[in-house]
Amino acid sequence: MADFVLVHGAWHGAWCWQRVLPGLWQAGHRAHAVALTGVGERKHLVGAGVTLATHVQDVVNVIEAEELQDAILVGHSYSGMVVTGVADRVHDRIGHLVYLDAVIPDPGESWSSRHTPETQQQRREVIARQGVLPAADPSVFGLQGEDYDWVARRQTPQPGGVYDSPLAFDAQRVFSLPKTFIDCTDPALPTIAASRRRVRSEPGWRVVEIATGHDPMISAPQELLRELLLLA
Repeated sequence: MADFVLVHGAWHGAWCWQRVLPGLWQAGHRAHAVALTGVGERKHLVGAGVTLATHVQDVVNVIEAEELQDAILVGHSYSGMVVTGVADRVHDRIGHLVYLDAVIPDPGESWSSRHTPETQQQRREVIARQGVLPAADPSVFGLQGEDYDWVARRQTPQPGGVYDSPLAFDAQRVFSLPKTFIDCTDPALPTIAASRRRVRSEPGWRVVEIATGHDPMISAPQELLRELLLLA
């Protein structure tokens, strides 16, 4: 039996893992989908005080409260930042890091660091006006039809305070853990391009490709489930 901790990306919530969780449970594993502060099921807590550190603490709290050991920690998209911070905080409780089409930061970087200057400017201007980052159109994740509608109904704005929050961590400590990058290639999300290059140029990465868009837990849940079960 393995312990899985699933951490959603920007604008999503724990709801996005609905098509993956039953398969993990049926295989005899424990799996926890974390709802991050200010989005999804916890959208009522959105506010200027929500930062990356808040989201790291959300996940640490679940790991500690559930007394998890050797957890397979999965971070989707933005939450590559989050799981990196978690792995630094509770390194001895993590057995495998999974970056699911996710940001892979260097120490001192923020979610915004690998974005183009144009994307940074646009998002910072929106956050300055609204305090949040409105949800992206699900079509950029390669979603269509009922999947598009399902996600569009559930997405919530992302707390603006997480965008430029820097992450201090010990890279040697974190990246010494077994680590997998799941690359969603069809269509490939441009803001994850830096991560795709990195995992193919640095030693120690296990790289898996799934021919689907950026939300594989929705568009290709069985393929994603198969890859996760291989890590258990």
